[in-house]
Amino acid sequence: MSIITDNKVLVNICSGLKSKNKVTLGLLAALAAENEGHQVTLFLDGNGVNILNCKTAGEIVGKETGDLYKHLENLKNTTITIYVSEMSAKSRGYDNTLLHGYKAEFATPNVLIEESIKADSVLCY
Repeated sequence: MSIITDNKVLVNICSGLKSKNKVTLGLLAALAAENEGHQVTLFLDGNGVNILNCKTAGEIVGKETGDLYKHLENLKNTTITIYVSEMSAKSRGYDNTLLHGYKAEFATPNVLIEESIKADSVLCY
C-alpha cells in the first residue's frame, strides 16, 4: 500500500483496440490506483469507447499488461467512476447497451475538463 493515499486520479483512455498495450495498461493503472486507496475516475473517449465492447477473454491481450476482458471484469467490482464520451460512442454506432454491466454513464467533453481539473494526477493512454 502506498503511503500517499486518497488522491484523485483521472485515467483517460482514448486509444483503440489496435493499441493493446495502451488500453490494457490504462485499465491496469486505474485498477492499481484504486487498490492503493485512491479515488479513481476513468474517462473513455475517441476509440477508447471500443474497449467496453470486448466480450471474450484472450481477445485483446497486452504484452505484460494483461487481458482486457479480465481487466473489464475486475472493473465491474470496483468503486471507479466511469464516464464514456457520448459523442464518441454514438459516432461509432453504440447506444446505451454499451454501458450495460458497468457503473458507467455517458458524458460530454465538459465532464472530462471538470474531472481533469479536480484530479491530483491525470494519466492518458
